[in-house]
Parts: sequence; C-alpha cells; structure tokens
Amino acid sequence: MTRVQLEKSDFEPLEIDHAEAEKIVGRSTSYWKDAWRRFRKNKLAVLGVIVIVLLAIMAFIGTPISGESYDKTNLMNANKSPTLDHWFGTDNLGRDVFARTWYGAKISLFIGLMASLIDLVIGVIWGAIAGFFGGKVDEYLMRIADILYAVPYLLVVILLMVVMPKGLWTMIIAMTITGWISMARIVRGQVMQLKAEEYILASSSLGASNFRLLFKHLIPNTLGPILVTLTLTIPTAIFTEAFLSYLGLGVPAPQASWGTMSNDALSAFQYYPYQLFFPAFFICLTILAFNVIGDGLRDALDPKERK
Repeated sequence: MTRVQLEKSDFEPLEIDHAEAEKIVGRSTSYWKDAWRRFRKNKLAVLGVIVIVLLAIMAFIGTPISGESYDKTNLMNANKSPTLDHWFGTDNLGRDVFARTWYGAKISLFIGLMASLIDLVIGVIWGAIAGFFGGKVDEYLMRIADILYAVPYLLVVILLMVVMPKGLWTMIIAMTITGWISMARIVRGQVMQLKAEEYILASSSLGASNFRLLFKHLIPNTLGPILVTLTLTIPTAIFTEAFLSYLGLGVPAPQASWGTMSNDALSAFQYYPYQLFFPAFFICLTILAFNVIGDGLRDALDPKERK
C-alpha cells in the first residue's frame, strides 16, 4: 500500500463569515401560521369549511331565491313532488320545502352557534378560574359543575318548557345550562398545566395581576383545545335541537328548523320520503362538516405534529 505524505501546505484554513454562518436559512414562521399551513393541507377539513360557508350563504339567500315564503300555505299544492316550480317539493300544507329548508338552516345554525358561544364564554371563564386558583375555589366550582352534569338533560329541557314560553331562546338556555361543563373541564386541565410554566412565574414575579395572567397568558395559550372543542360543540347543539324538535319541544310553528321539518315529515315518510330526506340530509352534512373541521384543527394545532 502506497502511503501519501501530507505536507502542512496541503491544509488551508477555511475563512468563515460569522454573519453569514449565523443567518437563519429557513423561513421563520409563527405557531399559528404553521397551524394554518398544516390545516390547508387537510383537504377534507378545507372541504368542510367550504360546505359550512355555502350552507351559511344559502341560509340567507335560499328563501328569497325560491320566490316563496317559508310559512305560506296552499292546500291546492299539498304534497307535490320536486318540480321546477318547487325544487324540493311541498309539504302537507302546500308550503315550499326548499324555502323552509333554508329558513330552517338559519334557525338550526343560529341555535348551534349561539349555544356554542355561550358554552364557550361560561366554560372558559369557569374552567380558567378553577384551574388557576386551585384549592377550595377549584373544589367548589368543579363540584357545582359535577352536580349540574348529574341532572338529566332532558328533564332540564322539559322543566324549562313548562316554566318558560316555548321558543328559540328557551331551547338555547336549556342547552347551555349544562353544555358548558365539558369546555370548563378542558380549560381547567390546560390552565393547571400551564400555570406551572416558567414564563407564568416570571410574569407573576414582575407584578402581573391575576387578571392579566389569566387573560393575557393562560387563556390565549389554551386556544388550540378551545377551538377544537368549539367546533365539536356546534354539531352537538344542532343535533340536540333536531332531537328536541322530534320530541315536539322545538321552535313553535310556523317557524321551521331542520328538526321540526323532520318531525313533520315523519308521519308521511312512506308516501312522501323527499319531505324527510332534505332536512335530514342537511343535518347530517352539517354535522359531518363540523366534525371534519374539528379533526383538522386538532391535527393542525397539535404541537407534536409541528415540523
């Protein structure tokens, strides 16, 4: 084997520009930008967003497009199959199902969004206070939540329907009496975990008030689980409204929601299945869309998935 003799002149020092060496080659991105990038890659979640946007638009323009009123009765046109004049057909009172479907979309989406927003506000504040202060405050607040959670939901709704006038806000109040508890438990767990972090200790040492710690540092850092829970709460509220309407506890006539339309069409399902198909289809489509959005947000906001 031939040996190669290396001389000192064979080695030359590499000149390094320290400014260039320390330059960040990759593009800097924030947590939320990275989450948005990952969410956009989830085609099913993006499709869910498109579906919800289209449903929201049709909820406002669908009834005017039909040229019919949602509560206009005409017994001469009762139980007509879908035609060019009545795209989704008519019901047993001659009312246009297309107009009622999109009016019902407005009611059902409003109930779902409003109930979820109320659950969001109460649950976040309740859970954040319980998790931040701990001790007896946590014990008292969470025991109250446990007691409310133990009360049968249907019993609460029926009692409210007895003591309050039947209507939209009665249903929303009935849903939110116990609906916020799941949100409160999630926020409580997140706050209890985050309050032990060093940046919270540093902020507290610098004199930050409890209010600032909660609403400036802790709650904003729990937005990921909060958003995921919110997107899963909305379809639950929509399904609950449909269930209550099926039991005859829905919005009063002549108002229409997808639940009341399903209830009205059930008796004639064997002869006029289209009357049940359209509201049931949009209930399923909306619930599916919100669920895939929630799954997409869960994956996008998971720090373990960040690259």
